[in-house]
Amino acid sequence: MKSQKDTGERVKQPHNLTRRDFIRKSAGALGLVAVLSSPLIPALNRVKADDKALRAAKATGAASAASTGQKARAWCMVIDLQKCEGCVTIDSPPQCTQSCVAGHFAPKGQKWIEVYEKKLSGGGSFFMPTPCYQCENAPCVNVCPVAATYHNEDGIVLIDHHRCIGCRMCMAACPYHRRFFNWGTPELPPEAAFAEYSPEYPVPAVKGTVIKCMFCAHFLRHGRLPYCVAGCPMKALYMGDLNEDIVTNGTEQVQLSKFLDERNAYRYKEELGTQPRVWYLPGHGEAFGRHPKDARLFHPTTWSWGGEEPKIRPGMWPGEDIIK
Repeated sequence: MKSQKDTGERVKQPHNLTRRDFIRKSAGALGLVAVLSSPLIPALNRVKADDKALRAAKATGAASAASTGQKARAWCMVIDLQKCEGCVTIDSPPQCTQSCVAGHFAPKGQKWIEVYEKKLSGGGSFFMPTPCYQCENAPCVNVCPVAATYHNEDGIVLIDHHRCIGCRMCMAACPYHRRFFNWGTPELPPEAAFAEYSPEYPVPAVKGTVIKCMFCAHFLRHGRLPYCVAGCPMKALYMGDLNEDIVTNGTEQVQLSKFLDERNAYRYKEELGTQPRVWYLPGHGEAFGRHPKDARLFHPTTWSWGGEEPKIRPGMWPGEDIIK
């Protein structure tokens, strides 16, 4: 048998293909096969499919509301600081916080609406209730990698705890620090077992997820005021609708735009461009006789299922505790 060399025939070689090129291309092909066979691809496809389903569900919900004749709402809150005196005049913990804790079985240490004592530039202090600010341009919504945080059709920022992966990127993005992480299984009262979870009423709290105030969306849909608004004995908290231009604290109803203009309303950290839906009316509790330099301190929040609030508030990372 004659060889190719004997017959004068030449073996055809690929043009410009060196051994190094051959090895590199072979390795690349094997790597592509490995990636395509990896469980990561189906997982990413499932996330994309879930995102499409979530967007479709939101669109369907909005369309359903329109078809049933429900009004398009744009919920907001107004806090009158002339009336807020931290509940020191009635010698009790802030009742807005207490009502929220009791109504949502909030885990110990979590105050979804928290009252802070802030200093005045001219001396003295005032009390400032801080719920979730329900920002229209919400940083938390913008950074969530799995669309677990989203706006509902009424503009309220909700969390789907069945989608939340506990990455805490939303907590890092929130300039108001109004989100909390459930590091462990929360200690809850027995009656919490009967609660039916939904993003509008995130009870009971889920280990490994982020949780926060949601304006009691489950109440608003049925014409009820949030726990904090209804529970404030001074009627300092108002719930309103930007579309209807009205706001109420449960005892009076006023025109929202006029109310904000006449009282020089402002929004906390408005310069950040988050467009929060919570307005403050300046004051220091003077409507109930509190002086800016009043030395009385507000009482700590209590949990009916045992003990006062912890002396530390859990931070964003393990061991990152904020001393009270």
